[in-house]
Amino acid sequence: MIKILLVEDMPDTVELVRRALSTYDYEVVHAPDAETGLELALEQRPSLILLDLGLPDYDGQTLAGWLRAESALADTPIIAFTAWPQETARKMVESYGCNGYIQKPILKVRDFVDQIESFIKAQ
Repeated sequence: MIKILLVEDMPDTVELVRRALSTYDYEVVHAPDAETGLELALEQRPSLILLDLGLPDYDGQTLAGWLRAESALADTPIIAFTAWPQETARKMVESYGCNGYIQKPILKVRDFVDQIESFIKAQ
């Protein structure tokens, strides 16, 4: 089973992502903040990290930097998961070493899962 780390502080979004991905046999590990996200990424070694850019303790950009500094996670795709405007999200992806982004909110579950799968296959 492919493991995805979701770093997200909004419970409704966590539940939606968990339901959507578990339907397609993905395991979702959840971190509600950046510090827990770093800890779980190192401990769990997920296949992909889905990262909210607005977290309660540190911003997603800071966490992306911490993750990229860890050699054990160098090949792990980091996907920004954000409601920020597309152009802003695109700039964040480039600036902070993310592999791409997925726009919030999730409007169509199958489209969301297809995006996740495309990032996993690209690695």
